[in-house]
Parts: sequence; structure tokens; C-alpha cells
Amino acid sequence: MGSTHGVGVVGLGVIFGQYRETLRDQKDVTIVAVADLDHARAEAVAATLPGCRALSVSELTADPAVDTVLNLTIPAAHAEIALAALERGKNVFGEKPLAATLPAAEAVMAARGQSWVGGAPDTVLGTGVQTARAVVDSGRIGRPRAAVATWVSPGHESWHPNPDFYYREGGGPLMDMGPYYLTALVHLLGPVTGVSGAASRSRDTRTIASGPRAGEHIPVEVDTYVTGILHHAGGAISTVVFSFDSVATHASPIEVHGDTGSLEVPDPNMFDGDVLIRALGSTEWERVPPSAGYVDAGRGIGLVDHVRTGAGRASGALALHVLEIMTALLRSAHENTHVALTTTVQRPSLVPLTPASDWR
Repeated sequence: MGSTHGVGVVGLGVIFGQYRETLRDQKDVTIVAVADLDHARAEAVAATLPGCRALSVSELTADPAVDTVLNLTIPAAHAEIALAALERGKNVFGEKPLAATLPAAEAVMAARGQSWVGGAPDTVLGTGVQTARAVVDSGRIGRPRAAVATWVSPGHESWHPNPDFYYREGGGPLMDMGPYYLTALVHLLGPVTGVSGAASRSRDTRTIASGPRAGEHIPVEVDTYVTGILHHAGGAISTVVFSFDSVATHASPIEVHGDTGSLEVPDPNMFDGDVLIRALGSTEWERVPPSAGYVDAGRGIGLVDHVRTGAGRASGALALHVLEIMTALLRSAHENTHVALTTTVQRPSLVPLTPASDWR
């Protein structure tokens, strides 16, 4: 590998635009190849990036200019693409979840060899979650005892013209949005040792509300309301709710409660946002100025962070652990039992406050 780290992107859907905004400004990380099921789209994208070529997936994963494959395919294809890249000695950074099933994700991690695997979400490396993490580490709320994470919506069919995959294996509110919240909880409170869950499915079909398929009914194959309790290795307990069956909520995205204070954490699907703290005995919430994290970051910063620091703050090991938390919640719900986890992970290191001018 030379001074420039070559990235080959597989999957050029909507989310790619955000990764492109981050990666095209880097001096040492460059998109050198793209591939998509729609080759014409790949050619059109390649034409907008200097030195980039439109290739097939097999050509891209074998290309010597590609050091890391950025896997932005749908969840069902995550493992297939990752394994193809690892077989050819490439590193892999993928969208969440790491794979559609835990066995498939374990196979990806087992195939690493000398390569590294990383994965979204890397939103948790922004100033929002990282500043909250710095507050927890500073002891300002005392020993953290509990957390509450809440994400609800009426479902993506209300706005997405092709929402089918949200309701198939690898989808649902837990697999779709859970990675943001659960990854943030691991950054804040450390790994999880066991879970208890409950889940339901409100209906067996959903109706697309927009686009050329408006009015079409699609099958629902996943649970659309999932709640659970997570036991963290450090002793804290988190309560989580993920729903496609709720209209709205006033709940904070994440709250962390300690012996001497409570912390309000901003949306972990975003890179920034206000962190608020309320000390024991106070009647007011206080805004905490950003003190950690990448400033004005975007999707892809986890890949850049890994290339430059090797810290693995958005590692495959963390993505695997989060996936096991999610699959364990569903297993617990279906079997009506507490489930002990088999994976663990080091709590990622704090990201120092890094101005945009220093990471771009």
C-alpha cells in the first residue's frame, strides 16, 4: 500500500452520498473503484470522482489498488460481499448490521486473516456521543447505574418508496435503528453480558404510502416492536425500546443516570447534538460544550479513523457484539428467557476533540 489508502465501494444507493462527502475530501484515503448491480449507475458515479473506475464486484474485490472494500449493500448481502473481499486479502468496512444473522457475522470475523474489519455506525464518533462519553468518564454523574434508549416511528413505508427490506430478515426497528443506540451504549457503559427481551408484530402486511408502488401491500417477516433490558459488564442496566408501531415520543434518545447526576445524550444517528447534564440537587439542565469527538464528521469517519489510528473505534468486533445483543434480545423474547452473551469487546477509546480541519 502506498501513501494513499484505496477504497472500493460496493453498493451506490442513497447512503453512499454521505460516505462520498466524507471520503472525497481526504488526502490519504481515496475512492478508487465503485461497483453496483446497476453498472450504468456505477459508471455515472465513477465519472464524478477523479481516478475512480466502475468495476464489477469480482473485479473490485480483486483490484490491487483497493485496500479496503466499503460495503454499502443491503443487509442480506453484507456477509457475501465481506467474505469475497476478505478472501482476496482486502480490509472491509461495512454498513450496519455486520451481517443479517449472527452465524454469518461470525463467519466474516473468522475470515479476517491479516485484514481488518470495521463497521457502522460511526456516528458515535462525533461530538455528541463522544462528549457524553467524556462526561461519564470524568465522574460528573458519579458511577453510572442505568440508561434508557428509545427510538420509535410508525414505520418507513410511510415515506420510503421501496421499504421491503425493512420488513425482511435483517430489518425491523431493532436491526435498522438498534445499532446506533446499542453501539452508543457500549461506548458509554461498556460491553453487555446478558439480555432479557420482549417483542411483537402488530400486523403481517404494510402498505407503501409513496412513490410508484403506493398502495401496494408488502409482507412483514420481523418483529416491529422490541424492548429489552441489557446488563453491562460494569454493573449498569440499560432499558431499550425500538418500534415501527408508534407515532411519536417525547423521550430523549438516550439518558444515562448516575449516583450524582443524569445525562441526556443526543441522537446517536447524528454526529453532533447537545449533551445536557443535571446534577443531584439542581433544578436545571446544563448544556455541556463539545469536549470530545470528530467535529462536523460524516459517515465514513470510522473508516478514516481506522486507517489513520488503528484504534478500531468502529471495529468489526464491536459490530459483532452489537449484533449478538440484538439477536439475543429477539431470542429472549421468543423463548421467554434471559440470554447470556458469548461475545464481548473492549470499550472503544475516547476520540479526542478533533476539529474538522484536522481530520479532513
